[in-house]
Amino acid sequence: MADSSPTVGELFKAKAVTDEQMNAAVEAYLSDPQAGVHPIADGYSLDLTAAVAEHRWASEVIASPDATPALRQAATRTAILLARAQKA
Repeated sequence: MADSSPTVGELFKAKAVTDEQMNAAVEAYLSDPQAGVHPIADGYSLDLTAAVAEHRWASEVIASPDATPALRQAATRTAILLARAQKA
């Protein structure tokens, strides 16, 4: 059975997730990579730590000491957008 949970990107397209909520999620992860579950939108949450860990490119960027802050933000944002949100 396919996972019917929407991706954060789908919620963002539907305007259920705002730019501010996305920015807050990215900052929450970058401030604490062990942040865990974070409310992403009304009625939805996301395990930020798992979202980045499950995205190969993002986890490589985060682990790289040479990655710039802008690249770390972009990689984290990408991982969050592609992750499936869970009903809160």
